[in-house]
Amino acid sequence: MAPYESESAGRRKATRYVVPVAVVGVAAATIGLVPALADSGNPDLPKISAQQLIEKIAKSDVQQMSGTVKISTDLGLPSLGGMAGGFAPGAGGSSDGKAGSSADPQSKLMELASGTHTLRIAADGSDRHKLSVLDDAAEYSVIHNGDEVWAYDSASNEAYHAKDAAAGDRAAKHREGETPKGVPATPKELADEVLKASGKTTSISVEGTSQVAGRDAYKLLVKPKQAGSTVGGITISVDAKTGVPLKFTLTPAGGGKAVVDAGFTKVDFSEPAASTFDFTPPKGTKVTEGDDLKAGDKSHAPKDMPKDMPKELRDAQGGGMKDLKVIGEGWTSIAELTLPGGQGLPTGGSASGDVPPEAQKFMDALGDHVTGKFGSGTVFSTRLVNALITDDGKVYAGAVTKDALVKAANAAQ
Repeated sequence: MAPYESESAGRRKATRYVVPVAVVGVAAATIGLVPALADSGNPDLPKISAQQLIEKIAKSDVQQMSGTVKISTDLGLPSLGGMAGGFAPGAGGSSDGKAGSSADPQSKLMELASGTHTLRIAADGSDRHKLSVLDDAAEYSVIHNGDEVWAYDSASNEAYHAKDAAAGDRAAKHREGETPKGVPATPKELADEVLKASGKTTSISVEGTSQVAGRDAYKLLVKPKQAGSTVGGITISVDAKTGVPLKFTLTPAGGGKAVVDAGFTKVDFSEPAASTFDFTPPKGTKVTEGDDLKAGDKSHAPKDMPKDMPKELRDAQGGGMKDLKVIGEGWTSIAELTLPGGQGLPTGGSASGDVPPEAQKFMDALGDHVTGKFGSGTVFSTRLVNALITDDGKVYAGAVTKDALVKAANAAQ
């Protein structure tokens, strides 16, 4: 194995992996988990262990890249159509009741949760990124340039603008080589931590080679050891030269096509032109000003929430959910929480409030009535994540089977 770099150099590089690589979560996922949908051939590459491949990813020094990504997502959901944005928190309006913007990334990028999309991406360091979603006759872009964040929807000629208040702090930490407390400082430390964490519940191995977007790659296979998970496995193709992940495919335990299959069809590791990240709203554009983006701000959430809780659950908890518990561990962990008001979901004919017909149709299409020691409730299912909502307002959710949710609900009585 090649000798490791000095500790200070390692810390500088490790810092790059904890700095966000995109302005929004979807962009980060697209850049960091970018599989190509077409492979060709199995190149003959030197043998490498799982630990060595993880270290190779951690040691990657790529700061600039651009390319075209194709992403297909099949959660088994009914077609959301124009409803996608309507289910997003704050979609279609703001907390003060004012009209929202069709260019707001929070709702617009939810469209990537289903169907097939073509994206164009570019990155230059920790604070310059661009992601564009290409349609037949329109384009939606999110541009992050220093402390400026713009999103523009050409179809509606609307733009969304916000300030990234954390940009200066990130740049300073990057220059000083500062590694956040508790973050592994060298590639070997990072690989050791990943393998240690995977020991009880996860199997990690190198499963051959592939060619992605014309580049030779190793295939890293991550699989649950536990029964009851809806995840069959995750395959990540890693560029043999740069260590950059090029392909990500998540397959369900139940078989069939991939739940997520997204990736580069073209990729270039040269520095993008500076003009790539410039943006001025076209004349006549309706511009909506957003709140400052405060990275890591959790002031809205209860102080006793688990530190490693996924952001989505943390935001839900801050918005009114309470009594969050985590049942089990690893791939079969289940989140248990209570809906506001201590009652289940309202229906179109309930006294607790009217439900739009399209939303009721969506819920009915997903729902499966179940009973047990807990009483009765409805399981809402996708090919990956399932959630049981009981009639008395309890929620059990995770990437687990329906039987696992019912068992957890019964055990909680």
